[in-house]
Amino acid sequence: MKPILQVQGLAKRFGAITAVKDVNFDVYPGECVVLAGDNGAGKSTVIKMISGVHLPSEGKIIFDGQDITNSPPETVRNVGIETIYQDLSLADNLDPGLNLYLGREKMKRVFGLPVLDRKAMQADAVEVLKGLGIKVPDPGARVREMSGGQRQSIAIARAIHWEAKLVIMDEPTAALGVPEQREVMALIDRLKQRGVGIILISHNLPDIFAAADRIFVLARGVIGGERRPSETTDEEIVRLMMGATIDT
Repeated sequence: MKPILQVQGLAKRFGAITAVKDVNFDVYPGECVVLAGDNGAGKSTVIKMISGVHLPSEGKIIFDGQDITNSPPETVRNVGIETIYQDLSLADNLDPGLNLYLGREKMKRVFGLPVLDRKAMQADAVEVLKGLGIKVPDPGARVREMSGGQRQSIAIARAIHWEAKLVIMDEPTAALGVPEQREVMALIDRLKQRGVGIILISHNLPDIFAAADRIFVLARGVIGGERRPSETTDEEIVRLMMGATIDT
């Protein structure tokens, strides 16, 4: 099986400051790769380069055999990469269906005039969430009235609905309670079963070991080590996060 994503020699400089240097990793279909590291390690810079928000200073990003190194965010989404940031980019005043189609709304004609087809979008949202094993008690409820776990589920469902082949999640369990964290971890497992590649950004050790197939640890903008969860310990990952040099 070929990797769906290849990151090769990625670097990013902001003026005289080098935020990320010589980052290399790949992601296979149905695999969860965790980019672990403390705050300021360069995790967000890496995913912003992959998602098209930042242009790399050096290196290449190959997705599904296509070079997308300098592609804008819209092109990156169109080829099948969806990024779910910590703020989720949801419209709190809208229901799940409208969030699912945000910017790509379904329309119908009433008396010859185009209007939003809310029922169709709500029905689609229910089916997509159901396919991920998620039930929303009231599909017409506003997102602001839902739990943190349900909100994360809606953001992930939106990515899946638009046929994402790779989903990038930035600290998806931040500010969630333990039951909701478990829901998100279960959802990651379901995505893997569907053959979706996942990049999970985290510095939370329980999340890292629960979700990862492979762990790449970033420290001060460089990858300090690659590990499989079964071959490492919490203590080693913490040492790598702190910048210890350990042979890979």
